[in-house]
Amino acid sequence: MSRHVLDVRDACPEDAQALLRLWSESGPRGVETASPRPVEEAAAALAQIAADPDERVIVGLFEDEVVAAIHLRRAAMSPLHTDMALHSSYLLVSPEHRKHGFARMMLDAAVTWAEDKDIAHITAITSSGSRDTNRFLARLGLGTVASVRVASTAVLRRKLTPEVLRTRTDRRNLGRILAQRRSVQRVVIDPEAAE
Repeated sequence: MSRHVLDVRDACPEDAQALLRLWSESGPRGVETASPRPVEEAAAALAQIAADPDERVIVGLFEDEVVAAIHLRRAAMSPLHTDMALHSSYLLVSPEHRKHGFARMMLDAAVTWAEDKDIAHITAITSSGSRDTNRFLARLGLGTVASVRVASTAVLRRKLTPEVLRTRTDRRNLGRILAQRRSVQRVVIDPEAAE
């Protein structure tokens, strides 16, 4: 495994295009990648993160190209803790730049920030399909303590509504639609209405 020098810095709005490319090459597959984000939206999100003292996106540049990234957020360890933790997510390394120690360098930057802020714990959220990333983090001593799942609010609302109510609502709506169709047909068929 050869080591290369990676220039690590905070992301800025101008990195939006490069981060979107990195995301599409090496990011998680699923909901987010189904509808690519516009560059303007990504740039606005990066500007918002840059203005927040408790959040960072760090990028790694190799030969002036963004080849790695990680999102960091400082927050309580849990809703019942006052201790702060550094929550890391979206650790990405471009496929052609893997096996060069870039992910370690990104995590080293995360640990440095945690130490600067006197944070004792670091969490890492990974995509479920990333066995290599999960193994890599396990070798570094990060254990599994939770599972993160995602759904759209519309899907979750539909699933939370009992089927009996969904069926009744569908039947009520179907009855209204059929009644409207019948009244439209009466108007068209009724010869007196045509005069």
